[in-house]
Amino acid sequence: MTQIPALIWVFAYLSLLTVGGGLAAFPELKYLTVDVYHWLTSTQLIHLYSLGQVAPGPNMMMVAAVGERVAGVVGALAVVIAFFGPTGLVTLATGRLWRRLEGWRWRESIQRGLAPVAVGLLLAGSISLARGALTSWTGIAVAAAVFALLISTRINPAFLVLCGAVAGLFVFGGR
Repeated sequence: MTQIPALIWVFAYLSLLTVGGGLAAFPELKYLTVDVYHWLTSTQLIHLYSLGQVAPGPNMMMVAAVGERVAGVVGALAVVIAFFGPTGLVTLATGRLWRRLEGWRWRESIQRGLAPVAVGLLLAGSISLARGALTSWTGIAVAAAVFALLISTRINPAFLVLCGAVAGLFVFGGR
């Protein structure tokens, strides 16, 4: 229970970094939860993040699992509110303001400037995640194959997730 204020602060702060999606906040999420507060190991964080990717709903619901590990059910609730509350309020306010500024001549310039920032944040998150997750040539080969398939075909990503889980059973067995 003594970790609740720290959980709220960390996840409210991370909430505001999710420009472009949850992956954009991954490097800071890793830094704070693994390096600063030692709530998780890097491997545990990657596993939780990966599970969040395959679970239904927003992929960043995985933050609830972090809160639960640190402070039980109360921690999970605190983290979910802290993580989704600020972003939800900012999105609501921005959406209303954006509608009012529909004819504003700077609106398109702002949108065009924010898009590369979102891409950069996503790339940084992807690289941070890859550094911890791709620890073998097998993992690198699987990641490259999934990337190639997603770029070159219209294959459903859910199918690739299922294939990855099945391959993991055979490659890694009960380890």
